Parts: sequence; C-alpha cells; structure tokens
Amino acid sequence: MPPTQMAQLMDGTGLARRITAQTAAKAAEISRRAGVAPCLATVLVGEDPASVTYVRMKRTRCAKAGIHSRHIPLPATTTTAELIDTLAALSSDPEVHGILLQHPAGPHIDERAAFEAIAPEKDVDGVTMHSFAAMSFGLPGFQSCTPGGILRLLDEYDIEIAGKHAVVVGRSAILGKPVGMLLLARDATVTYCHSRTTGLPALVREADIVVAAVGRPRLIRGEDVKPGAVVIDAGYNPGNVGDVDFDTARTRARLITPVPGGVGPMTIAVLLAQTVDAAARQLGVPGH
Repeated sequence: MPPTQMAQLMDGTGLARRITAQTAAKAAEISRRAGVAPCLATVLVGEDPASVTYVRMKRTRCAKAGIHSRHIPLPATTTTAELIDTLAALSSDPEVHGILLQHPAGPHIDERAAFEAIAPEKDVDGVTMHSFAAMSFGLPGFQSCTPGGILRLLDEYDIEIAGKHAVVVGRSAILGKPVGMLLLARDATVTYCHSRTTGLPALVREADIVVAAVGRPRLIRGEDVKPGAVVIDAGYNPGNVGDVDFDTARTRARLITPVPGGVGPMTIAVLLAQTVDAAARQLGVPGH
C-alpha cells in the first residue's frame, strides 16, 4: 500500500445508529405483542463520575429505543454480599429482562462473584462465565458487548476472517479473551498478546487483523502495522486517545477504527439489541 494512501475509517457511529433503529422496531413489536416493553436494569455502586455518565448514557439510549430502564443506585459502602442479593433479586424479577452491572464496581467488591449472580438469560452485557463458555463453544448465549460490536463492524465492512491471522492485544475477561474466542469461532488463527508480551511489535507485524484492547495509550505503533491490515482500536484513554498510534497506523492499514466513533458506539448498540432479544425470549414473542 503506498504510504500516501490513508486507511478507510470504520464508522461505528453510523452502524450503531442503524442497529439501534432495528432494535427500536423490534422493541415496539414486542411491546405490541406482549403488552410489555423490554426492560434493562442498571446497577451502579457508588458515584464514580465516569460510571454515572456511562449509566446515564445507556439509559438515554434505552429510552430512544423504546426500552424501559430501571436504575438501582447503591451506596459506595455496599458489600459484595449485598450486591449479590440485589442482582439475584433482579434475576428473579419477571419484569426485568436484562441486567447491567456497571463496572468497575469498586476495589472492595468481588466483581466475579457479583457477575455470577446474574441469571444467564438476563446477562445482556455478556459478563458471566456461562456467556464466556457460550462464546467459546459457539453455543446460544449473549456476547460480551464490545467484542460483539467488533465482530459486527468486521462483518459490516465485509472483512474476511476465516484463515486470517488475528492478533489480540489484551486479555480482559470481557474484551480481550472473548473477542479472541469469537474470532477463533470464525476460523481465524488467533494470537493473544498483552502489555508484558515479549516481542510485541514483531507479532503485530504478522497480523492481518489487529484488535488493540489493553488500555495503554498508543501502545501499538503505526510502523508495526502490516500494510493492508485491519486495525480495531478498542482502547480509550484520557484525551480521546486509543491504544493505537492512529496517525501513523492510518498510513499503513487498509481499514481502521477511529477513537472515538469506532468501537465505542457499537458497545451500547449491542447491549440494547441483546436486551430486546432477551425480552423476546422471556416473553415468548416468536420471530425475534
């Protein structure tokens, strides 16, 4: 690829808007057939400003898509046991179809134990071990929202995945690990890397698809991107900076996601879509 040719930007904002419009139509049909609107419960421990903003954004998007949201704010002093009780009660509530625990929930919370209190059929954020197993084995279930959004972006741009070498930089339980499993299920050859990987630049140079999800600003240097590669930047750092050095990577990649406007909007779009799917299953609405 000539160095003067810039990569095409992958428009997550536009795709997310179309997915949300489809979700709103499904939500309206479910409400018409079942007489009940899909409902997402959001649980927030404490008042971390970023988390408060994220939850407010998700609730606003719910309202626009015809999804009812029930917000459960909990004090910062909430214990793991108390949080588990709250999530278990929501899991048993037939009026709630999806549950989102905003994370991080605080250093004193055992997040894994809290996540596992969410019923699998309501795990629309894809955070439980059941959901991870479903992603790994190709079984029905809910995808972690950011990985699910990444796969939808790749499909939107007709990216061939089968047989390609995908390098995932990041190993979190709700992003790095599951996106690798989803790519593997689509017949990619997947290499997992992270911030401590020795020889990371050499591995990136071999990648047909790079997924950066490590939370380190500009860790992936543009000069290490293979010419013609597809670069998915799932990192978000202060100053609207991703995990990829965007300006230089764009001169080598074929397709690249901007930060913001790439992966981020897809995460919420998938959350809303999966909430509506969960409601359809629980309410017995066929065809959804």
